[in-house]
Formats: sequence, structure tokens, C-alpha cells
Amino acid sequence: MDYKGTLDYLFEQLPMFQRVGQAAFKKDLTNIIKLCQALGNPYQQFPCIHIAGTNGKGSTGHLLSAVLQKSGLKTGLYTSPHYKDFRERIKIDGAYISEKAVVDFVAENKALFEDIRPSFFEITVALAFQHFAKEKVDIAIIETGLGGRLDSTNVVSPLLSLITNISLDHQQFLGDTLEAIASEKAGIIKSKVPVVLSEYQEKIFSVFEQKAGQLNAPLFISDAVYSGLEKELAFSVQTYDILRKGKMYFKNLQLGLGGAFQLKNLLGVLQAIEVLQTEGYQISSLAIREGLENVTKLTNMVGRWQTLSTSPLVLCDSGHNEGGLRTTMQQLQRLSFEQLHFVFGMVNDKPPEKVAPLLPENAIYYFAKANIPRGLDANELCTRMKEKGLKGQAYPSVKEAVAAAKENAGDKDVVFVGGSIFVVAEVL
Repeated sequence: MDYKGTLDYLFEQLPMFQRVGQAAFKKDLTNIIKLCQALGNPYQQFPCIHIAGTNGKGSTGHLLSAVLQKSGLKTGLYTSPHYKDFRERIKIDGAYISEKAVVDFVAENKALFEDIRPSFFEITVALAFQHFAKEKVDIAIIETGLGGRLDSTNVVSPLLSLITNISLDHQQFLGDTLEAIASEKAGIIKSKVPVVLSEYQEKIFSVFEQKAGQLNAPLFISDAVYSGLEKELAFSVQTYDILRKGKMYFKNLQLGLGGAFQLKNLLGVLQAIEVLQTEGYQISSLAIREGLENVTKLTNMVGRWQTLSTSPLVLCDSGHNEGGLRTTMQQLQRLSFEQLHFVFGMVNDKPPEKVAPLLPENAIYYFAKANIPRGLDANELCTRMKEKGLKGQAYPSVKEAVAAAKENAGDKDVVFVGGSIFVVAEVL
């Protein structure tokens, strides 16, 4: 098979959560353990950082990768899902895995796949592990896909666990309360392995405190140690004075990502770096500054508070659950414009009524279905959102919705594309 044929096999023959949802979700680690054993347990051949959480995992992983790269470490990064290119999931020092490596892995192990019948996600995790081992990375950053305790990535024994924000998402798998979801995410905490929380959340802190205590895992709460004073906030870069325990730590630290919500992720990254430094990793202040400032260039990061064009200003962001959309909407409110044109779509396993109260009532909506089976029908979405007071029209595709929004927008208006990672993927 060539590369296209290999992708067709991966996308069409294997259950893929981002396309079909629940049918692709495996609630145990049996398959990934079998796969890894057959491959010689490649994840045991490199140290790693394991990241879980509802929002902020991808940004946190990319920020950490950029700093470690600037520290001279050959750094693997596994994230999901991808936007445009499958190879976005598996990177070393920002470079995508090669098409040949993907083709070879599937060709060499197809009989194994036929025997074990893994999901798409399980295969991609195994591919990432083998790629990082073969390329002899100095360190890898591994992001969970969904949850933590039963996530396919949770076979690793990391040198550091990092848990970002927790909010309601994927309740059908993880539980319908914050406590239940936090308990699943806490499943990545390992015996005596330091765990960093990006932020203190009073309602669920005891979940992490108890789990860490049971496992003698040192627990670090980032925003109890670090804080950031906003100096300047632009679309693609923001500047902070960073305090550590109330004392100046970094003056005018530039973060090469838009969105004030990134401050929470930044504090988690700084705390994680401090833990790594105590573990013997040589990470200088200069590496931290240069990595954070140049994160998108160093890591090939896309889809987070990204400017697509100007006049009118067209922005997109991949926030897609209650927590993610809340912070994105807060960011939108900081902009000055005459009218907001909102291209919006969702997947069919998330209830629109839950996020409707977070969305601006005075925006003009362009409802669209992402081109995946899991996408929510645009006409149904439009009807359900109109019942919640949001006015707009349904469009046959994301492309047509964006074209209509841009055509209707004046020079002083803003067009925003969001609601689903898969809607954003179609405009990148």
C-alpha cells in the first residue's frame, strides 16, 4: 500500500473515535498491552511526560516540547486528534513522522492488527511509541486521548504526570460529574511519580490529593506557586510578568500563543519545568524564554486561537466543550468589533443546549456540519440553537458557511470559526 492506501485502511477499516464516536472507544488496556508487547514495549525505551485533562492538554504539550527542544533535547510529541494531516499526531522536534514510517509500520504489523483488532487510536499510540524508540528521542511528551485511567497511553511509566483543567466533556465515558471525570484523569498518577496540576479547582482537588497520597506521588499545584501579571495581549503573542511565590521570576515573558486562557497552561508548564530541573534536566531561563516565544514555529502547532485572515478579521479556536468554549468566548469579548459572525458546528454526542448559554446572543450564526459521520446535522443544530435564542442559518458545509460569513462581514467585523475541532480543521 502507498501512503494514501495506508491512511484509507487506518481511517476506514478501524474504529476511529473522532469520526464515529462511541463505537471506537475501548474501555480497557488489553489491546494496547498486546500491541506493545508484540513490538517489544517500545515505550520503555525513552523517558516521558504524561498529560491528561479536559482542556489545555495540546497547548501544554506543545509549550513543553518547545522549551525542551530549546534545551537541546530531542523531543517526541504525541497529541490527538489531528486537524488536516494524520502525521500531526506524531512529531519529533516539530517535524511530522514521515509518510514512509507510517506505511512501513502498518505493512509490517497488519497481521498483528488482524489478530488483535485494535482501534485506530490504539494503533496510532503504538506507532508513536515505536517511532520515538526507533528515533532515540531524549524525552517524549504523551497526551492522553480521552480520560486517563483507561486511555491507551496509560501504559507508560512517566517521570512526570501533568493534569490540566477539568471540565465536563465525554460524560458518556468518563462520568457526569466533575468528581467522576477528575477520578478518571487521576488514573495517570503513578507511584512516587511527581504530579503537577495546572490549576487548583476546589471542587475536585481532594480527588487528586487522595490519589497522590495513596501512591506517595509528590503533588504540585502550579497556581499556588506561580502567577502571571498580564502586560500585553495581542492575537498571536502575549507578554506576562511571572511571579514565583510572590517574587519576580520572569519579567516580560513572551508567550507565542494568543488567548488569555493560555496563562493557566503556562503556569502548569513552568511548574513542570521546575520539577524536571530538580530531576536533573538542564533547562535554562533562555531556553524557557525562547521556547515559549517561538512555540508555534518550533512545534508546528495549529488550531489554537489562530488568525486566518484580516479585513475582516477571521479567527478560529478548537475549544469545543463547556470549559473550552467559556474561555474562548471570554477571549472574544476582549476584542472590539461592530458585529460578530460565528461559524459554528458540533459533534452529535455533545448536547448543543449545554453550550448555548455560553455563546453571545448578539452574534449572527452560520451553522454547519463538519464532514465526518459524527458531525451534528446543521439544520438540527440551527433549530435547537434558535430555541435557545441564537439566530442564524444552516449551511450545507463549513466552507459555504465561512464564505457566507466573510461575504456578510464588514471591515470592522469579526468572523469566528469554532464549536468543534473538526469544523476548525476544515478552515486551516
